[in-house]
Amino acid sequence: MSRTAAGRRARRTRTFVTAGATVAGLLLAAGCSSGGDGPGEAAGGVPVVEKGKLTTCTHLPYPPFQFEQGGKVVGFDVALVDLVAKNLKVEQKILDTPFENFKTGAFLNSGECDLAAAGMTITDERKKNVDFSVPYFDATQALLATKKSGVTTLADVKAKNAKLGAQAETTGESYATSQGFDPVAFESSDAVLNGLRTGQVDAVVIDYPVVQGWLKDKANADAFALGENIETGEQYGFSVKKGNTKLLAAIDKAIKDAKADGTYDKLYEQWIGPLPQGQS
Repeated sequence: MSRTAAGRRARRTRTFVTAGATVAGLLLAAGCSSGGDGPGEAAGGVPVVEKGKLTTCTHLPYPPFQFEQGGKVVGFDVALVDLVAKNLKVEQKILDTPFENFKTGAFLNSGECDLAAAGMTITDERKKNVDFSVPYFDATQALLATKKSGVTTLADVKAKNAKLGAQAETTGESYATSQGFDPVAFESSDAVLNGLRTGQVDAVVIDYPVVQGWLKDKANADAFALGENIETGEQYGFSVKKGNTKLLAAIDKAIKDAKADGTYDKLYEQWIGPLPQGQS
């Protein structure tokens, strides 16, 4: 996501199976979650930290990219990584991890995860610590405000002296700060939405697909108004430990193949919504 690095939650990991996996159930784990059979190799000699698994670090919730539904983690990112796992003849396993590790690649470097998938923007700063896949999503920020505030632009926020919020350590927060705002920082996307609902802030800057998801709920659509879209040129990528070229190649191939055969479009429409004009 356009998230950059925070989290500020207790240091823990939670382990999930995905909707695409054959194993059922939900396991909560404290600390290191790997376990099982130790490291192994997937199809094509791709190294994995746990035999028979492709272990993905993420940070929940961040719908529509990854979120819990019926005891499993689902979403656009999850579905794309399931394609990688299928090609590698393994099963995706997801660890819900503190977000501060995504900037540093800590869980990748420690061998707890094979890749990170968290709606994560590719940045030069992050490239110092991890290797990124080809971009799989063009991201846009959006302004969402309470209808009673009358705010539709960042200029309105200034003019009305309204309270602005964003998710902590995200590119949305960075953008707002770069425009001269001092936004209220919330720990997660759920906390951002709750901040709007409870009047802690009048408007927020956050990823447009997240806003789309929120507005599918009638209560949210009745209370909040979508304001301006903010083009920041962001693109999302999956990350791997530096030098993990075999896995990176497998991820890139799955993304490119999905775009070529129409699978990407179907998943986009399923999890995010109508394709942007001009995209096919």
